[in-house]
Amino acid sequence: MKIALSRDPDIEIVGTFQQGEELIGSVAEIEPDVALLDIELGGGMNGIEVAMRLREKLPRIGIVLLSNHRDPSFTLALRKGEFVGWAYLLKKSVSNLDRVRRAIAGVADGQIVLDEALLQDASPRAATQLANLTPRQREIVELIAQGYSNAGIASRLVVSIKTVENHINGLYNELNIARNGAYHPRVLAVLAYLEQSNLHQPMV
Repeated sequence: MKIALSRDPDIEIVGTFQQGEELIGSVAEIEPDVALLDIELGGGMNGIEVAMRLREKLPRIGIVLLSNHRDPSFTLALRKGEFVGWAYLLKKSVSNLDRVRRAIAGVADGQIVLDEALLQDASPRAATQLANLTPRQREIVELIAQGYSNAGIASRLVVSIKTVENHINGLYNELNIARNGAYHPRVLAVLAYLEQSNLHQPMV
């Protein structure tokens, strides 16, 4: 993956580290915009703990966590709202470089990006605002959660960008999402999706 990403003109790899402690010790010097972390580092801190330490030094750093497990415990933490600029991808997904690039671009912009597999078994809880969305609106909010831009959603669904924008405005209204609040409305839409969904149980 490192070689493939290094060929991307929009991505510059400023360092690679075998241990989380090494990265923590160097991050203030290299000041990366995004860190890709294996959640299962083996010995010492895990990827989430390393990420928290990185955020203490660089509060705006984007974090992409890679894991073998479809475990919702991390996504549940996102409901607190302060963990913007995070992504959770399954390691089996990294062969899809477009998915990795979306995650990198999304967290660099302060978004929340989740692996498609984490959303496959989710369903809206009854009597929630999410349950009131149309099937198309739910499809679009799931694509937002996967890091797709409006143009990317339009291409995926084979519709116009204007149609996508109309659906997004509709789902924002249904979810009571403010456009001028402290958080980006796309982040709030993903948080609402997580808060109001039944997620699958951890797979170990």
